[in-house]
Amino acid sequence: MNEGIELILKEFLDALGFPYKGVQRSEVAGQTIFAIEAEDPRPFLGSHGDTIQAIDMLVKKIAEKRIVPQEGEAKMFLIDINEHRTKQIKDIETKALMMAERARSFQYDVELTPMSAYERLIVHTTLQNAPNVKTESLGEGRTRRVVIKYTADAI
Repeated sequence: MNEGIELILKEFLDALGFPYKGVQRSEVAGQTIFAIEAEDPRPFLGSHGDTIQAIDMLVKKIAEKRIVPQEGEAKMFLIDINEHRTKQIKDIETKALMMAERARSFQYDVELTPMSAYERLIVHTTLQNAPNVKTESLGEGRTRRVVIKYTADAI
C-alpha cells in the first residue's frame, strides 16, 4: 500500500509541476510520513502550511479511490515537506512528555494551550501509556485543549 501512495504522490507532484528531489518514507507518532525533498519548500508550504495540507488531503482522497487496503491495514499517512510537519509533531510530543512530567512531579493537572484536533490526537497518543497521567480534551471549537491529569496509581 505504501508504494501505491508514494506513486500517487509522485504523479500528483509531477502533474502540479512542483520541483522536488524525491520522496522519503518514515514512521512518526504511529503513522507513515511521506516527506517530499525539495530545494525550495516555499511552493509546497504556502501560507501557514495550507498548500502542503491541501496536497495531503488530495493525495488521501485519490488513495481512497485507487488503493484497497489489505485486511488489518490502515491508510494512516501524512504528506510532509523537508520534514516541516515531522518537526512540528516531534515538538508536540516533546511538549506533551515535558508537561506530563510536570503533572507527575507537582501532582496537579496541567492544561495545555488550545490545539487543533490533529495536535490533540498527537498528545493523547503520546501519553496513552504514560504512568500516573491521563489526558482529556476540554472546551469547544478554537478553545479546545488537552488537560493532562495527574493520577496516583494504586499500589
